[in-house]
Amino acid sequence: MANEILTSTSSPQTGLDEQTAVVDFQGVSIAFDQKTVLDDISFTVARGETRIILGPAGGGKSVLMKLANGLLRPSSGTIRIFGEEINHMPERDLFKLRAKIGMVFQESALFDSLSVEDNVAYRLHEEHVSEAEAHERVVEALKFVELEQAIQKFPSELSGGMRRRVSIARAIISKPDLILYDSPTGGLDPITSTTIVELVMKQRDVSHTTSLMITHRLQDAFTLAMNRFDPETGKMRPIPDGGVDESTKFLVLNEGKIVFDGTTLELVQTQDPWLRDYLS
Repeated sequence: MANEILTSTSSPQTGLDEQTAVVDFQGVSIAFDQKTVLDDISFTVARGETRIILGPAGGGKSVLMKLANGLLRPSSGTIRIFGEEINHMPERDLFKLRAKIGMVFQESALFDSLSVEDNVAYRLHEEHVSEAEAHERVVEALKFVELEQAIQKFPSELSGGMRRRVSIARAIISKPDLILYDSPTGGLDPITSTTIVELVMKQRDVSHTTSLMITHRLQDAFTLAMNRFDPETGKMRPIPDGGVDESTKFLVLNEGKIVFDGTTLELVQTQDPWLRDYLS
C-alpha cells in the first residue's frame, strides 16, 4: 500500500509526455498597486526535477509560488502547469488542477480544531474517499514522515518541526505530480531543518515528484543538492566524490528578476559578483 500511495513515479492523470515541462513561466510579470514584484520571469521545470528558489527577502519568491498554484494571476506573460495555460483558467478548472499539486506552507497552515489524522485527510474528505481508505492512506503518509504515532494529536500538541512534517504528509497523500514547498524550514532550528530537508529529499528520490522549494537557508539548499536519500538506512548520505544530484537545480531571484537559472555546479562556479557575495 505504501508503494502505491507514496512512490508513484509517473503522471498518468496529467497526460504529460517526456518533453512537456511541468512548470513553464514565459515572460511573467506581476505588479501590486503599480509596484512591479516580478518582472519578465521565464523558466521551466522538467518532470522529476527539483528547483530550489533562492534570493533575498522581498524578491518575489512567495509570489512566484502563488502564481504557480493559480492563487494569483500575472499582469502579463504566460504560465503553464502540466502543459495547461492557467492565466485565464476558470476557478473550477483551477480547483481540479490543484488536485494534482501538493502545497507545504511556511507556517504549516494546519487546522487547529482538527486532529492530525483529519488534517492530513482533509483533501481525501473533499474527494469523498471512504473513511476506511482515507485512514489507511493517512497512516501510510504519516509513516513516510515518521510521525504515525501522532495521528490522534492536535496541532497545539506538536512541535514546530512536527507540524511541518504533518504538512508534508498532507501534501503528499494525494500522490501529487507537483509539490510546492514555501520555506518549509523557515523558523526551525538547524537540526529540525535538516530533518525536513531529508523528507524533501526522500520525496525527491523515492517518489521522483517534481517540486519547487523556496528556502532562505543556503545550507538547506546545498544539503538537498549534494546528498541522496538511502532507503536501506532511512537516512540521507553524501553523493560520492563530491557529486551533486543532477535533478536538483537552482533559480535565484533578486528585486523581482531572475539573476541565475541553472545547475548546482554552475551556481557554485559563478563569477557574477552579486551571486558570489550572496553565496558567501
